[in-house]
Amino acid sequence: MASHALRLHPLLFSAAAARPASLAARPGGGGARRVHRRHSLAVVRCSSSAAQALKVKVFQQENYLANWIQALFNSLPPEDYVGGTLVLGGDGRYFNKDAAQIITKIAAGNGVGKILVGRNGLLSTPAVSAVIRKRQANGGFIMSASHNPGGPDNDWGIKFNYSSGQPAPETITDQIYGNTLSISEIKTADIPDVDLSSLGVVSYGDFTVEVIDPVLDYLELMENVFDFQLIKGLLSRPDFRFVFDAMHAVTGAYADPIFVEKLGADPVDYILNGVPLEDFGNGHPDPNLTYAKELVFTMFGSGAPDFGAASDGDGDRNMILGRRFFVTPSDSVAIIAANAQAAIPYFQSGPKGLARSMPTSGALDRVAEKLNVPFFEVPTGWKFFGNLMDAGKLSICGEESFGTGSDHIREKDGIWAVLAWLSILAHRNKDKKAGERLVSVEDVAREHWATYGRNFFSRYDYEECESESANKMMVHLRDVIAKSKPGEKYGNYTLQFADDFSYTDPVDGSTVSKQGLRFVFTDGSRIIFRLSGTGSAGATIRVYIEQFESDASKHDLDAQIALKPLIDLALSVSKLKDFTGRDKPTVIT
Repeated sequence: MASHALRLHPLLFSAAAARPASLAARPGGGGARRVHRRHSLAVVRCSSSAAQALKVKVFQQENYLANWIQALFNSLPPEDYVGGTLVLGGDGRYFNKDAAQIITKIAAGNGVGKILVGRNGLLSTPAVSAVIRKRQANGGFIMSASHNPGGPDNDWGIKFNYSSGQPAPETITDQIYGNTLSISEIKTADIPDVDLSSLGVVSYGDFTVEVIDPVLDYLELMENVFDFQLIKGLLSRPDFRFVFDAMHAVTGAYADPIFVEKLGADPVDYILNGVPLEDFGNGHPDPNLTYAKELVFTMFGSGAPDFGAASDGDGDRNMILGRRFFVTPSDSVAIIAANAQAAIPYFQSGPKGLARSMPTSGALDRVAEKLNVPFFEVPTGWKFFGNLMDAGKLSICGEESFGTGSDHIREKDGIWAVLAWLSILAHRNKDKKAGERLVSVEDVAREHWATYGRNFFSRYDYEECESESANKMMVHLRDVIAKSKPGEKYGNYTLQFADDFSYTDPVDGSTVSKQGLRFVFTDGSRIIFRLSGTGSAGATIRVYIEQFESDASKHDLDAQIALKPLIDLALSVSKLKDFTGRDKPTVIT
């Protein structure tokens, strides 16, 4: 273990910081100068999450990232982080390695005792949560712009997670934002850059940096959640083929150790785009039918494997495919919940409760009702699930945006979802002899629909819309809702209610409003409109359409056909084309 002296250098701002463009990045003021000064300062038991991704070039401005990091420390009680331990990692995108050095030096300058950083700066978002919880760290930084493109001309982002491993509530993120506007100094340590490529420990006075294997703690947790021998039995069968698309993102670092070395998957056939790259191979690491083209082509082509899956940039999202069969994220979480007790040892006593984000289809609601467990509908954002988990009210949850997870950590978890599906398939096929037809992904889904009914669901994303036009459309919809009355006819549908979704947390009583515009009809059909801001260019309008069908003879319908009347109604009511000029969505899920 190397040891060096630690010197602290606050950067003093001669002018107030410029107004931040978003929570993810708060511009630092100009005219910074280094001076020597002594100070006793402090770290975290809470979390602040980035609301938006911004362009890399924005973060590369002098003191831009440093301002946000210092504002974070200024927002936290000193006793929460001084002398404590923080975790640091990210999805491998461009600028992460430079950012890791900046964050490490500011953490040292603020009195943090130890930083645990993933080798080469890599740690998936689920792994950060797992390491925080296992190592009892005070919190952790996640360097990621989620599923947005990477590279010098693309996106970058950062967030901070609590000691429980979950993203911070808005009370903390709002405080960080306020501090970025009034910051007067950045406390940084005069230490050399850390070699992130080599495992080991280096000390600078009372400050220590440990470069850790990004996989080991997470893998140990997965082995405690799932029956790896059961899954290995499935993957070793000559009549079962599995392919995983890492999309040149962070889960490429986890795929070989988990799927090949531990579970025995074929190292030649099973992985696509398995090497993490700073620009994700010039791709868009969003695991859906549009951007995971290579996997979709493989799974819908001749001689397709039995099971296919993909994960996103930072490893917290997933897509599940059978042979020529797509499982919607809403169905996926419902199917996992319905089969968890039988197939996954972690849930052998049954789930404590189930939850979904508001836009996600009602498929999970029906599973909760049959299992007779508590059910929660929350706003979009994983932090809302975390409170329920910490209170012991929730086991399994999901979002229609390809996020699925459980209370093993406090983030959604792409590889966990893949292992959950492999567990279900392994359990269903454990007694199948060689030559017998295996239960497929499609079989599992259709059996689920036969039991619970099918929630036809689709999401239309209109990306990079002009922000002013998108906001005008939402104002128009709010006006329609204000004038609406139950019982009104919308084509062939009768309105039950229309509102702007709000939520009161049953654990701490906190409330949030304006979480999505809903039109709910008497037959259970729903149309939902939301604006999303995770990208760096314009606004994304998301339109969610859902219709429940109990008649099994209609379960074979293509979702776009079954939902066409509702889709047409959504476009008509919103006047989306009139406001945005868009005549088709960027992505259909």
